[in-house]
Amino acid sequence: MGCRDVHAATVLAFLSGTASVAGLLAAVLLPNWRQMRLYTFNKNERNVTIYTGLWIKCARFDGSRDCVIYDPQWYTAVDQLDLRVLQFALPLSMLTAVSALFLCLIGMCNTAFVSTVPNIKLAKCLVNSAGCHLVAGLLFLLACAICLTPSIWVIFYNNYLNRKYEPVFSFDISVFIAIASAGGLFFTSVLLFLWYCACKSLPSPFWQPLYSHAPSMHSYASQPYSARSRLSAIEIDIPVVTHAS
Repeated sequence: MGCRDVHAATVLAFLSGTASVAGLLAAVLLPNWRQMRLYTFNKNERNVTIYTGLWIKCARFDGSRDCVIYDPQWYTAVDQLDLRVLQFALPLSMLTAVSALFLCLIGMCNTAFVSTVPNIKLAKCLVNSAGCHLVAGLLFLLACAICLTPSIWVIFYNNYLNRKYEPVFSFDISVFIAIASAGGLFFTSVLLFLWYCACKSLPSPFWQPLYSHAPSMHSYASQPYSARSRLSAIEIDIPVVTHAS
């Protein structure tokens, strides 16, 4: 696997990261993080399910798709700690993943369109493709941790609410979407790490695996020696001055 070519691993990592960010966006916007189902014993009334999201809250009767109560200002009055943490964690995870996608795209464009022989005058300023992918992999891993931890906490916090109040709470589809997106971010980081390890040359620095030594830095032309410089000291004729008596 040559580092100076765009490979299926980096393209697949970019597509996987894009899909994961799209999944995170859907999880953030959907009002389906927690359900609270209220039962009634009156035959003339219908049960009510309250859908709680990160930003809005919606109450629906069974069999209806319209919200009886719609609260678009729910994000300012969230009274559940796990959802409040997710309001900050998921946008931060998305921002980190988008930064990683941007770096990954820069690395692929640099690999595809930049010459493999750098200019010696710009060797220290060049964008390094594999370095971009390495940092992108680290950012994807960080985004996965930021997203996965509070998403799993929702499950345990839901059990806590059922024990504290009544068993009417259940986590909804957004939890699964967020966990699946975190898995996609982790898969993306693993792909980039595998590509980096396969491409990294051993003698190169950790952050510059491609152009650790610019070709023009060590391609010195051999200077021609004069014929007299190749003679040893013994072979050089030393003139002897004699004085006539």
